[in-house]
Amino acid sequence: MSSEITQMLDQLANFQAQRDVLNIQKRELIDQILTEEIKARLEEIEAEFGTRMEAVEENIALMEEEIKAEVINHGATVKGTFLRAVWNRGRVSWDTRGIERYAQSHPEVLGFRKQGMPYVSITKIQI
Repeated sequence: MSSEITQMLDQLANFQAQRDVLNIQKRELIDQILTEEIKARLEEIEAEFGTRMEAVEENIALMEEEIKAEVINHGATVKGTFLRAVWNRGRVSWDTRGIERYAQSHPEVLGFRKQGMPYVSITKIQI
């Protein structure tokens, strides 16, 4: 079973590598048709919009933080015309080790224990 999953992971990595190669090939073809004048102008446009975009991104981040703080104080979800700020109750967590030690002498508490479904995240191995 593990070797099958390893093969699947290797195939997934192969697909991702194919995607990366295609993106590089695409970029190379685009670069071939761009004149030096067009490339220089594109860099100017990127620089001009880059600083403007940074300012907008900063405004967005500041506004998001302000909205989050206000909604937390308000204690309920707030709906705007285009966006909604969803208020969520804080997550409860327990000291698992402590509870497990307690359960050794009080096994009845294990009836209140719930365990979610396992989940998988796929990450890149740094080589």
